[in-house]
Amino acid sequence: MAEHTRSSTTIEATPEQIMAVIADFAAYPQWTGEVKEVEVLAKGADGRAEQVRLLLDAGAIKDEHVLAYTWDGDRRVSWTLVKSQMLKSLDGSYLLDPSRSGGTVVIYQLAVDVKIPMLGMIKRKAEKVIIDRALAGLKKRVESQGVTA
Repeated sequence: MAEHTRSSTTIEATPEQIMAVIADFAAYPQWTGEVKEVEVLAKGADGRAEQVRLLLDAGAIKDEHVLAYTWDGDRRVSWTLVKSQMLKSLDGSYLLDPSRSGGTVVIYQLAVDVKIPMLGMIKRKAEKVIIDRALAGLKKRVESQGVTA
Protein backbone atom coordinates (compact mmCIF):
# COMPACT_ATOMS: atom_id res chain seq x y z
CA MET A 1 0.00 0.00 0.00
CA ALA A 2 1.29 3.45 -0.87
CA GLU A 3 -0.18 6.19 1.37
CA HIS A 4 -2.15 4.60 4.16
CA THR A 5 -3.55 5.14 7.61
CA ARG A 6 -2.77 2.74 10.42
CA SER A 7 -3.96 2.19 13.99
CA SER A 8 -3.94 -0.62 16.53
CA THR A 9 -5.64 -1.96 19.64
CA THR A 10 -5.10 -4.85 22.02
CA ILE A 11 -7.88 -7.43 22.26
CA GLU A 12 -8.07 -9.91 25.12
CA ALA A 13 -8.27 -13.00 22.92
CA THR A 14 -6.03 -15.24 20.83
CA PRO A 15 -5.29 -14.50 17.16
CA GLU A 16 -7.40 -17.55 16.25
CA GLN A 17 -10.42 -16.23 18.14
CA ILE A 18 -10.08 -12.77 16.60
CA MET A 19 -9.58 -14.08 13.07
CA ALA A 20 -12.69 -16.26 13.47
CA VAL A 21 -14.73 -13.07 14.07
CA ILE A 22 -13.06 -11.28 11.14
CA ALA A 23 -13.75 -14.26 8.84
CA ASP A 24 -17.43 -14.51 9.87
CA PHE A 25 -18.77 -12.12 7.23
CA ALA A 26 -22.39 -13.21 7.74
CA ALA A 27 -22.27 -11.63 11.22
CA TYR A 28 -20.91 -8.23 10.08
CA PRO A 29 -24.36 -6.56 9.98
CA GLN A 30 -24.75 -7.46 13.69
CA TRP A 31 -21.63 -5.65 14.89
CA THR A 32 -20.49 -3.20 12.22
CA GLY A 33 -22.68 -0.13 11.95
CA GLU A 34 -22.13 0.53 8.24
CA VAL A 35 -22.36 -2.98 6.76
CA LYS A 36 -26.02 -3.75 6.08
CA GLU A 37 -25.71 -6.80 3.83
CA VAL A 38 -22.96 -9.30 3.01
CA GLU A 39 -22.69 -11.99 0.38
CA VAL A 40 -19.68 -14.32 0.09
CA LEU A 41 -19.15 -14.72 -3.66
CA ALA A 42 -16.20 -17.15 -3.59
CA LYS A 43 -14.43 -19.29 -0.99
CA GLY A 44 -10.91 -20.70 -0.95
CA ALA A 45 -9.84 -24.28 -0.28
CA ASP A 46 -9.57 -23.40 3.44
CA GLY A 47 -13.27 -22.40 3.49
CA ARG A 48 -12.53 -18.72 4.04
CA ALA A 49 -14.00 -16.04 1.81
CA GLU A 50 -11.92 -14.97 -1.17
CA GLN A 51 -14.43 -12.52 -2.62
CA VAL A 52 -17.18 -10.70 -0.72
CA ARG A 53 -19.90 -8.25 -1.73
CA LEU A 54 -20.75 -5.66 0.95
CA LEU A 55 -23.65 -3.23 0.98
CA LEU A 56 -22.72 -0.20 3.09
CA ASP A 57 -24.88 2.55 4.51
CA ALA A 58 -23.01 5.18 6.50
CA GLY A 59 -25.68 7.86 6.43
CA ALA A 60 -24.65 10.24 3.66
CA ILE A 61 -22.48 7.56 2.06
CA LYS A 62 -24.10 4.50 0.58
CA ASP A 63 -22.11 2.10 -1.56
CA GLU A 64 -21.85 -1.48 -2.67
CA HIS A 65 -18.48 -2.96 -3.31
CA VAL A 66 -16.76 -6.26 -3.87
CA LEU A 67 -13.52 -7.02 -2.07
CA ALA A 68 -10.96 -9.78 -2.74
CA TYR A 69 -9.41 -11.28 0.42
CA THR A 70 -6.05 -12.98 0.99
CA TRP A 71 -5.53 -14.92 4.22
CA ASP A 72 -2.26 -15.79 5.96
CA GLY A 73 -3.55 -18.26 8.52
CA ASP A 74 -4.60 -16.51 11.72
CA ARG A 75 -1.80 -13.95 11.44
CA ARG A 76 -2.91 -11.61 8.63
CA VAL A 77 -5.77 -10.90 6.26
CA SER A 78 -5.65 -8.32 3.50
CA TRP A 79 -8.19 -7.12 1.00
CA THR A 80 -8.33 -5.12 -2.19
CA LEU A 81 -11.16 -3.56 -4.15
CA VAL A 82 -12.62 -5.48 -7.09
CA LYS A 83 -15.46 -3.07 -7.85
CA SER A 84 -17.33 -0.15 -6.32
CA GLN A 85 -19.61 2.70 -7.28
CA MET A 86 -17.82 5.36 -5.20
CA LEU A 87 -14.26 4.10 -4.76
CA LYS A 88 -11.30 3.94 -7.14
CA SER A 89 -9.28 1.77 -4.78
CA LEU A 90 -9.43 0.29 -1.30
CA ASP A 91 -6.58 -1.72 0.20
CA GLY A 92 -6.60 -2.85 3.79
CA SER A 93 -5.28 -5.42 6.22
CA TYR A 94 -5.49 -6.72 9.75
CA LEU A 95 -2.24 -7.99 11.27
CA LEU A 96 -2.61 -10.00 14.50
CA ASP A 97 0.39 -10.15 16.83
CA PRO A 98 0.17 -12.04 20.14
CA SER A 99 1.22 -9.76 23.00
CA ARG A 100 3.77 -10.89 25.56
CA SER A 101 1.55 -9.49 28.29
CA GLY A 102 -1.52 -11.39 27.05
CA GLY A 103 -4.09 -10.69 24.41
CA THR A 104 -3.37 -9.84 20.79
CA VAL A 105 -2.31 -6.58 19.22
CA VAL A 106 -4.47 -5.96 16.14
CA ILE A 107 -3.02 -3.57 13.57
CA TYR A 108 -5.42 -2.23 10.93
CA GLN A 109 -3.99 -0.52 7.86
CA LEU A 110 -6.16 1.16 5.22
CA ALA A 111 -5.73 3.14 2.01
CA VAL A 112 -8.81 4.44 0.19
CA ASP A 113 -9.12 6.46 -3.01
CA VAL A 114 -12.52 7.85 -3.96
CA LYS A 115 -13.78 8.67 -7.45
CA ILE A 116 -14.60 12.25 -6.48
CA PRO A 117 -11.72 14.70 -5.79
CA MET A 118 -10.84 14.89 -2.09
CA LEU A 119 -7.97 16.52 -0.21
CA GLY A 120 -5.44 14.02 1.13
CA MET A 121 -5.84 15.37 4.66
CA ILE A 122 -9.62 14.83 4.58
CA LYS A 123 -9.16 11.36 3.09
CA ARG A 124 -6.72 10.36 5.87
CA LYS A 125 -9.15 11.68 8.51
CA ALA A 126 -11.94 9.57 6.98
CA GLU A 127 -9.66 6.51 6.94
CA LYS A 128 -8.83 7.10 10.61
CA VAL A 129 -12.52 7.23 11.53
CA ILE A 130 -13.17 3.99 9.58
CA ILE A 131 -10.22 2.25 11.25
CA ASP A 132 -11.06 3.41 14.78
CA ARG A 133 -14.69 2.33 14.43
CA ALA A 134 -13.70 -1.04 12.97
CA LEU A 135 -11.16 -1.75 15.72
CA ALA A 136 -13.59 -0.71 18.46
CA GLY A 137 -16.35 -2.86 16.94
CA LEU A 138 -14.04 -5.85 16.51
CA LYS A 139 -12.75 -5.54 20.09
CA LYS A 140 -16.26 -5.31 21.50
CA ARG A 141 -17.50 -8.24 19.40
CA VAL A 142 -14.59 -10.55 20.31
CA GLU A 143 -14.49 -9.67 24.00
CA SER A 144 -18.30 -9.87 24.38
CA GLN A 145 -18.17 -13.49 23.25
CA GLY A 146 -16.49 -14.31 26.54
CA VAL A 147 -13.20 -15.47 25.06
CA THR A 148 -9.88 -14.72 26.71
CA ALA A 149 -6.30 -15.08 25.62
